[in-house]
Amino acid sequence: MKKNTLKSIAFVALFLLFIGCDDAGNTKQKTTGFDVVILNGRVMDPETDFDEIRNVGIKDGQIEIITLENISGKDTIDATGHVVAPGFIDIHSHISDVPFGQKISLRDGVTTPLDMEAGAYPVDSWYGKLEGKSQTNYGATVSAAGIREQMANPHYDTKTSSVLLDAFDPHSCSHLDMHFTSWRPNDAEIDTMEQMMEEGLSQGAIGIGAVTGYMTKGTTSRETMMWQRLMGKHNLATVLHGRFSSQNPPATGILGTQEMLASQAAYGGGLYVCHIHQQALNLTPYILDLVETCREKGQDAVAAIYPYWQGSTIAGADYLKPENYQENMGRHFDDIIEVATMKHLTKERYEELMKTNPGTSVIFGGVEEQVMLKALADPRTMVESDAVPLTITATGNLALDWDTPYENLQGHPRGAGTHAKVLRLVREQNLMPLMLAISKMSYMQAQFLEDNGLDVMATKGRIQEGMDADITIFHPDQVKDNATFEQGGLPSTGIPYVLVNGTIIVKDSKVQKGVYPGKPIKSVY
Repeated sequence: MKKNTLKSIAFVALFLLFIGCDDAGNTKQKTTGFDVVILNGRVMDPETDFDEIRNVGIKDGQIEIITLENISGKDTIDATGHVVAPGFIDIHSHISDVPFGQKISLRDGVTTPLDMEAGAYPVDSWYGKLEGKSQTNYGATVSAAGIREQMANPHYDTKTSSVLLDAFDPHSCSHLDMHFTSWRPNDAEIDTMEQMMEEGLSQGAIGIGAVTGYMTKGTTSRETMMWQRLMGKHNLATVLHGRFSSQNPPATGILGTQEMLASQAAYGGGLYVCHIHQQALNLTPYILDLVETCREKGQDAVAAIYPYWQGSTIAGADYLKPENYQENMGRHFDDIIEVATMKHLTKERYEELMKTNPGTSVIFGGVEEQVMLKALADPRTMVESDAVPLTITATGNLALDWDTPYENLQGHPRGAGTHAKVLRLVREQNLMPLMLAISKMSYMQAQFLEDNGLDVMATKGRIQEGMDADITIFHPDQVKDNATFEQGGLPSTGIPYVLVNGTIIVKDSKVQKGVYPGKPIKSVY
């Protein structure tokens, strides 16, 4: 008997075992024995545009059935009046590797927060600290900034494998001194950086994290070309914070994106442009048109937006220097807020921070709100949070521990409220169709990452039989972001259930403590 015939017989046997037979020999769907069943929910799948009331059966971490039939399982969720959507994927998060960060991300419906802009270094240490202890799926790029700091600063000794976390933490013992922002490597040093990046990729890094906007005068064109050449070689993506935040020549935010688009055209690989509205500002519509034209010509370039006109960064960011922030971004010192005190900066306080603590967390006014909203609704953009660690008001420490109360935390609300805010804007302002909003927060990310070397993402970002059971259940008439700049950790509401790999991790709007269903997202070198 031929091998293909044997395979066909085996497939039919498995199929019949799955669907079962009634007494008359007619086939029927399996209706019992599921781990979790979700009943009477509005199932919305952005890949197929499926939008119907159905029951969903989950077994062994996957969606096994979507049906009109009555089904039962060990755990039952009544989703009447709720949307059953793919778990949200956040390519640009800086809190995905700390317990409290995962906790507030889950309350916002995020099942897969990824640290792909700042990235990680060493990569194996970053993944190692989360293995078996992650409530969400997790993954990171190899960090260009982390490698630069290690090469430029012999005293740098990270315990977190996160250059951003080291910069934000006032009690960090890493000896980070921001050398990565200004260090200009020679040719031999760039070759060494490339070898270090290759090592990080071999350890599972899911691309290169390139925060050029923080190292505008140190990063050479040869270095940026090396990044994209590596991504073309390995069929992965560069995740970019563009070199400039400006709407004036000679260095506009558009130019910072063009820099990488040119290398991508030459070398291939993917390009994900973070918070493009905060680099291009009022020029955002033009850069979105440029990115789309590049896509039409075969480049896999995408752009992302977070739903706020205010940004969050460190006081020492290149683009906050007065010659840029005031002249090219059209802002002033008092448009910057020091998170620790929630006070607007003065010229004197800014200059003091530059001398004493340039890593101080700040919030700044950026793009005009209406420009942001238009870009957010544009069907070509994705949603990201750019979530950063929050500060505990009473102590000034970072909110890292899982048991940290949601209240009395200062900082940008986007870490706690981005995805719920998008859904609220859909309801209150009719900003875009609900299906498009869901796609911008799940399927579009999964598809981009799948197309750029991450096969594991082929089963995420979708509500279909056979897909991973990463699921977010929300009430479209009640979902709401609650976080503010004064209370940045208040969790979103109206998202009562979240499942990660088939495990109920948010139940009745409470994150389950000590439950770790998260799996690593890694590249295959």
